[in-house]
Amino acid sequence: QVQLVESGGASVQAGGSLSLSCVASGSFANIAAMGWYRQAPGKERELVAMVTESRPKYEALVKSRCTITRNDKKTVNLQLKRLIPKDTAVYYCNAQIRGWATCHYIDYWGQGTQVTVSS
Repeated sequence: QVQLVESGGASVQAGGSLSLSCVASGSFANIAAMGWYRQAPGKERELVAMVTESRPKYEALVKSRCTITRNDKKTVNLQLKRLIPKDTAVYYCNAQIRGWATCHYIDYWGQGTQVTVSS
């Protein structure tokens, strides 16, 4: 069974930084893209950053404060710096994964990790 396991959520002061990590476990043929979304209370889930096999993509609001890296095929890290209270949200790892004996990719989600930024 494929799972995405996140870590790194924390409560930090504004201006601080933190790193989130996500690891895919289980058996699968390939991961096309891995990335991070976030959902603040009362708001829709939004893309923060995504990295495909070729290049990263950032949501404009966090682009200057965010770095996404994919160290290997199963792991994606997100570094956030100069955090502001509006960054407070549950951060979800997302991956597009293809199983064996299929050409289709399925979206998988982690359970979410809380990031709280206080002023």
